[in-house]
Amino acid sequence: MKKAILIYASKHHGNTYKLAKAISEKYEIAMIDATKESIVDLQEYEVIGFASGIDFGKFYEEIENFAEANLPIKKEVFLLYTCAMERKGFTNSIREIALKKDAIILGEYGCKGYNTYGPWKVIGGMNKKHPTEVEVKSAVEFFDKIYGL
Repeated sequence: MKKAILIYASKHHGNTYKLAKAISEKYEIAMIDATKESIVDLQEYEVIGFASGIDFGKFYEEIENFAEANLPIKKEVFLLYTCAMERKGFTNSIREIALKKDAIILGEYGCKGYNTYGPWKVIGGMNKKHPTEVEVKSAVEFFDKIYGL
């Protein structure tokens, strides 16, 4: 089995952390919180995941900065995210960073997450029960496919 690691940032309600933790627990792969660590040697890992909530249409700045600073050349990369509303393009900027380092993008998985940003806070938020158990299971199944199991 290839050696894998998952770098995540899950700031508000732990939405993205739920996906990352489920994958990490099943495969016993390392996790790094990019909001707490900024420089890590990833050379020993063959598969590197970046997981983030979506902020203004893209991955958190900590994840993008982490990838810029630490992603080695020619690694296999996968992307996970949680968002308030599903739209295309959330992974564009992180993909661009990875592709500049000749990464092989294995795939991406995204789902809704509980959101209380801005006006949603007043009404108690949106997507209150997300990610659901099914969405978390789907994230693990996504990883099963790209990890070769």
